[in-house]
Amino acid sequence: MTLAKHLGIYQQSDAKSPSRLIEEHAPLVKKIALHLMARLPASVQLEDLMQAGMIGLLESAQRYSSTKGATFETYAGIRIRGAMVDEIRKGDWVPRSVHRNARRISQAIKAVEDRLGREAQDLEVAQELGMELSEYHASLSDANSGRLFSLDELNESGELPIEEAETSDNPLDGLASDAFRRNLAEAIEDLPEREKLVLSLYYQEELNLKEIGAVLGVSESRVSQIHSQAALRLRGRLADWRRDADD
Repeated sequence: MTLAKHLGIYQQSDAKSPSRLIEEHAPLVKKIALHLMARLPASVQLEDLMQAGMIGLLESAQRYSSTKGATFETYAGIRIRGAMVDEIRKGDWVPRSVHRNARRISQAIKAVEDRLGREAQDLEVAQELGMELSEYHASLSDANSGRLFSLDELNESGELPIEEAETSDNPLDGLASDAFRRNLAEAIEDLPEREKLVLSLYYQEELNLKEIGAVLGVSESRVSQIHSQAALRLRGRLADWRRDADD
């Protein structure tokens, strides 16, 4: 199953009591917290993430309905991650310059690809930004640490992550429209093979950056750069779609 297809697939689950759901899925909180810790600074504590995640799990158990079309694990995973993101953002540890640089990189990738009609290479993007290649790679690493859910943030607004966008009991409502998901899936399929593989291993197989590095035979920091570049490339490519949708 490809990552693009994985984005839209949900299966129904048998109805269970909230207490049973919480008991069975409590380990999911720690699993998600540990997965996030691989991309967070040392100042973020595992216990804080798990405490926030348990609140997300409790809310999920209270609001979940199997008739909505998603398994509880899928539904709860969205809310648990969202609760953890909220907790992290309360700390406000990401400098504004990181977000500005991420936008600049995304715009530069889009500009190079529009001009050349093909995938932008690292050196070409660096030149577009007026940076040395090493400086560009460092900016990618910073952008990845500052954008916790860079793929999930690619909803129609281009700013809010899936978890914050979700307001109803149906997790599908927290994703973008059907048309946007189709465009996102197509954009993912058109990514360079290595970037597509990194996203698949991270989001679908749930490997951490170190594990992905072992698969690819590259350093953990290089995986971080590839992940960041993939997300920013997607954001740039989807910018036209968002503008057209607003017209």
